Amino acid sequence: MSSSLRFEYQVSGEDFTRAGEASSDIKHKLKQMGVNPTAVRKVAIAMYEGEINMVIHGGGGEILVDILPDKIVMDLIDHGPGIADIDLAMQEGYSTAPDQIRSLGFGAGMGLPNMKKYSDEMDIFSTVGEGTTVHMVVNF
Repeated sequence: MSSSLRFEYQVSGEDFTRAGEASSDIKHKLKQMGVNPTAVRKVAIAMYEGEINMVIHGGGGEILVDILPDKIVMDLIDHGPGIADIDLAMQEGYSTAPDQIRSLGFGAGMGLPNMKKYSDEMDIFSTVGEGTTVHMVVNF
């Protein structure tokens, strides 16, 4: 791949029926482009976890995906309540998801840890009361 491509997705807040559409679409596009399957899998998992977090916690938002010659860059941007303690939020099993979300099978506290696990780089920028941006990179 010699140039870059950008895809933009809108994530609807509290709409679990559509959660995962963006990660599914980018997975399909990456496969069509011939990106190696390991990178495709990592992007799909990391982005799906981010989408779910945006639905549960961020009131939705947008995802920007840049496909570059050697990596895929994902920026997940919401305008939700923000993350007060990022270190605590990164701990496996820690969750602020309400009981009704947990009853749907979400909110187990693995979203951010899985996003970190399946990306080669991850940074979280969050301001309480303003929102959160998660920047992830998957190299290939």
